[in-house]
Amino acid sequence: MGTSSSHSSCCDQPPESPETGPSKWSRRWELWRSSILSLLILLLAVGGEYLFPHQIFTVTAWLPLYLLAYALVGWPVLKKGGQLIFQGEVFTEFFLMGIATIGAFAIGEYPEAVAVMLFYTIGEVLQHQAVSKAKGNVQALLDLRPNRARVIRDGKRQWVQPEKVHVGEILEIRPGERVPLDGVLQERYGNFNTAAITGESMPARISEGQEVLAGMVTLQNLITLRVSRSFQESSLSKIIRTVQQATAKKAKTEEFIRKFAKVYTPIVSYLALALVVLPYFFVTNYQFSDWLYRALVFLVISCPCALVISIPLGYFGGIGAASRKGILFKGSNYLDIITQVNTVIFDKTGTLTKGVFSVQQEEAVATADPDWRLLAISLEAKSNHPIALALVKHLGKPNDSVLELEEHAGQGLSGQVRGKQVLVGNRSLMEAKAIPELPKLSLPGKTLVYAAVEGEYCGYFALADEIKPDALEAFTELRKLGIAETGILSGDRQEIVEALGKELGANYAFGGLLPDEKSSRLEELKRKPGSQIAFVGDGINDAPALAVADLGIAMGGLGSDLAIETADVVIQTDHPSRVALALRIGKTTRRIVWQNIGLAFGVKLLVLTLGALGLAGMWEAVFADVGVALLAILNAIRITKIYK
Repeated sequence: MGTSSSHSSCCDQPPESPETGPSKWSRRWELWRSSILSLLILLLAVGGEYLFPHQIFTVTAWLPLYLLAYALVGWPVLKKGGQLIFQGEVFTEFFLMGIATIGAFAIGEYPEAVAVMLFYTIGEVLQHQAVSKAKGNVQALLDLRPNRARVIRDGKRQWVQPEKVHVGEILEIRPGERVPLDGVLQERYGNFNTAAITGESMPARISEGQEVLAGMVTLQNLITLRVSRSFQESSLSKIIRTVQQATAKKAKTEEFIRKFAKVYTPIVSYLALALVVLPYFFVTNYQFSDWLYRALVFLVISCPCALVISIPLGYFGGIGAASRKGILFKGSNYLDIITQVNTVIFDKTGTLTKGVFSVQQEEAVATADPDWRLLAISLEAKSNHPIALALVKHLGKPNDSVLELEEHAGQGLSGQVRGKQVLVGNRSLMEAKAIPELPKLSLPGKTLVYAAVEGEYCGYFALADEIKPDALEAFTELRKLGIAETGILSGDRQEIVEALGKELGANYAFGGLLPDEKSSRLEELKRKPGSQIAFVGDGINDAPALAVADLGIAMGGLGSDLAIETADVVIQTDHPSRVALALRIGKTTRRIVWQNIGLAFGVKLLVLTLGALGLAGMWEAVFADVGVALLAILNAIRITKIYK
């Protein structure tokens, strides 16, 4: 680790990171090399047989060349098959190809035996390439993590590994550099490229005191950050963990195909054996070598490679394409679940609206405590709710300490300030605490925050929030995608929520709900026959509803950690329209997966039948196995092209 004792040039360039292991190309190159050598030797042997009649060189004279060509591509397959047999897994694709090709040698079909292994190896090379392409978006996330951070310690700049930077330390990031850790901006403002995290191409302007996330790139000016989260807890590390762990949660289709392959492989193995033995009792001119050849063809065709490889690859492609757009699926099973959703319910504040409130008006009663505003703001300064932040911005940050602070979920705050009992919150909190003489106000589109001191009503603040630009687009797109019902659940006043629902075209809008009431309302909606509900939220108070819904979707850019942890899908951009995009990616992934299943089963069934009847040879078998696998792989990676 390089450090410097002064502002010297060693800080201008980070030290080289150590080698992390063999190049990712080495395995692919190894397979290509074996394939090319095998192909050249095979061509030499086949050409020799053709050019020189059997009277000069017998067929077996070319056997060493065929064996050499076979060994180059076949040995890894035979070795893998043997290892799996010792582990108790007998009926695998390696076993099927091994038996088929050894049998082909036994009956003198040398070129076909080599060709099966050769095309399988070439298919594996292309599969590696396809997997790398599908994993490219995830690898791009890994590449976003800088391996060094420039830390200011004791007034000196030094390079430190991000894992060894402590919360509270100051980082310096220069123009064009990537932010290594989450931190709070210390400058008046900074412009950042957030595309890697959110998928947004437009630069984001972040002001002093706001959070900058790891993976963003600073533009134009040098900035300093105070680290707010450790390396492991940084937003980028969490994103990477989410995407990497996603493949562990298999979709039902994926699980079914793997289970099916385990049953299917022994069945076709026994059918191949029957194809050799049973005709002896029913066919008059029984030729053992002829029926053995048919059985070997049958075995090669029956390899379930296309299904076992392409289906997980299709889901991984969907996860990668979504992550590229700032949408994180926490498992391939959620790609399936989202396609079944027919009802989408949104939270309001921070989800459909910007959550950036401003105080539009305020009013006090004549008998109010003269310091009621300062007392109220002392409580609000203890909250990170958007309304509280707006009030603090409007009135300024106080210095008073608060005792017995209590948060009333979805209602407001209470506590003791300067020895006085203070309440700040919505009307339901005031009524619950029996505060008298509350005015009956009607201010459409505005959120009211009431304040009371020592049990006496003092006044109110009226705040307004702004709808996100793409909120209407989100509802329009969801209807186009076949979502039958959309709705809004919010803790805000019913008239505000209702007005927003009408503007966006929601089927229903319910306001004045506490967190447990949101989840109860979702439970009611779930009882409707055939309903599959997705809930979209961003705050701590949305966590119960996210857990209850069939699919929980969290707004991850500004959302709370609890909401993000609870959700099944995270929208990094905070754009509600990305919910529709997530649904579209899920539908595309499912369509591609089922196309692959249909292709694999259709071609295999056809060629299996032809092989059993003796109308298909080893070359057709190679196409039915490797060829279909390649077509399915190419189809699977198509999703990465669709959602560039």
